[in-house]
Amino acid sequence: MMNQKEFMKNLEEWSDICLNDERIDLEAYDRFEVKRGLRDKSGDGVVAGLTKVSKILSNKTVNGEKVPCEGQLFYRGYDIHDLVSGVVREGRYGFEEIAYLLLFGDLPDESQLERFTKTLGYSRTLPTNFVRDVVMKAPSQDMMSCLARSILTLSSYDDKASDISVPNVLRQSLMLISVMPMLAVYGYHSFNHYERGGSMYIHRPDEKLSTAENILRLLRPDMKYSKVEAHVLDLALILHMEHGGGNNSTFTTHVVTSSGTDTYSVVAAALASLKGPKHGGANIKVVEMMEDLRKEVQDLKDEEEVEKYLRKLLHKEAFDRKGLIYGMGHAVYSKSDPRAEIFKGFVKQLSEEKGRLDDFNLYSMIERLAPEVIADERKIYKGVSANVDFYSGFVYSMLDIPNELFTPIFAIARIVGWSAHRIEELINMDKIIRPAYISVMQEEEYKALEDR
Repeated sequence: MMNQKEFMKNLEEWSDICLNDERIDLEAYDRFEVKRGLRDKSGDGVVAGLTKVSKILSNKTVNGEKVPCEGQLFYRGYDIHDLVSGVVREGRYGFEEIAYLLLFGDLPDESQLERFTKTLGYSRTLPTNFVRDVVMKAPSQDMMSCLARSILTLSSYDDKASDISVPNVLRQSLMLISVMPMLAVYGYHSFNHYERGGSMYIHRPDEKLSTAENILRLLRPDMKYSKVEAHVLDLALILHMEHGGGNNSTFTTHVVTSSGTDTYSVVAAALASLKGPKHGGANIKVVEMMEDLRKEVQDLKDEEEVEKYLRKLLHKEAFDRKGLIYGMGHAVYSKSDPRAEIFKGFVKQLSEEKGRLDDFNLYSMIERLAPEVIADERKIYKGVSANVDFYSGFVYSMLDIPNELFTPIFAIARIVGWSAHRIEELINMDKIIRPAYISVMQEEEYKALEDR
C-alpha cells in the first residue's frame, strides 16, 4: 500500500516533469503568429464572433492610423455614460432597467419596466428547504464555488433543465438573475455562522425593493441601509453587468453554450471563470494590496514613499511578489476605463458619507502615480490607466460588504450579460466553438515497455 510520503514524493517528481517538459518556447508564439491569450501586445484581439449586446472602444482611426482614445462602453448602442446619467438624474435604481435593455435590445417604457421588475420580484424565490438542504449543508469560504454548486443543484428542481429553446432559457435566466443575490448572501451567512461562529441571518427579500436594496437588506442584521449606499451599489451593478463578448467569463458562456448544454451548466462554467484573480477576483487583490501598502508606508500622504512602494510592487519586492499593481491596466482599454471614470465621482460621495475621504485621496494618488511608475519601469505597448476593479473593492468595503462577497457581487451583475450572450449564441450560431491549436511537439517512435 502507498503511504502519504510516497504519494507526495511522486507528486513532486511528476510536477517537475510537467514544469520542464511541457514548457513551450515563447519565441514560437511569434514565429507561428499566435496571439497569447488571443490578444497581441497592443491589445488587439482575435475576432471570435459577432455581437449586438455591447461594444468597447479603446482606439480610433485618424488619417488611416489607429490611435488610442478615451475608453467608451456601449450597451445595445447606448453609451454607458448616458445610461448612468439618466438613472442618476431621475434618482431611480437602474439595475432592472438596464437588465431589460441588455436582454431585449432597447430601453423599456414605464409599463414594460414595471412588468419586468414585477417578474424579477416574482422569480425571487427558492425551492422549499433549498437554503437548509443545499446552501447551509457544506459552508465554505469560497463563495463562488458555493454559488456554482447551488446553481447546479437548482437544475434538479427544474423539469425542463435541459430544454434549450429560447423561451425556456429566458425563463431560467430571469430566475437565476433574481435568485443570485439570495444564493450569494445566504452562502456567506452560512459560512460566517458555521465556520466563524458568527450569528446567522436569513432574511427574506422584498418584492417591492430593487436588486441593490435587496442585497443590502439580506446582508445586514437590521436590514437597514441609506439611499446613498443603495444607489452606489446599484451603480456598481450597472457598471459590471456587461463588457463585450471577449472577456473571459462571457467567452466561456459562448463556448459552453455552443456545445448545446443546459443553462445551469453554462452559468456554473462562467462563475468558475469569473472567480479567477485575473478576472472577477481582481478587486479583492486591490483591497489586499492597499492593506499591505498601509503597513509598509509610514506617511500615506507622502507621494515619494507611496511611489517607492509602487516600484517595489513592480520589482516583486512587496505584497504577493507577482510584479503587479492591481487595478491598473486593462486588456482592451489604454487611456481610460469609462467604468472607473464614472465610478470615481460616486466613490468620493460615499467616502465623504462614510468618513473615509483620506482613503479616497490615497486611491486617487495611486491612480495618478501608478501609470507613471509603470511607464518608467516597464516597456508598455499601450497606455495604462485605472480599471473598474481599482475602485469597486473600495466601494464594497465602505458598504460593509465582506471580502468573500466581492466577486459574487460581480457575478450578480454579470449574469445579466451572460444571459444576453447565451441567448444570442443560441439564436445565431448553432455551431460548436472549436478553435485550432498548432502542435509544436516532436514525433517519437514507439518503444516496447522493456526497451524504455
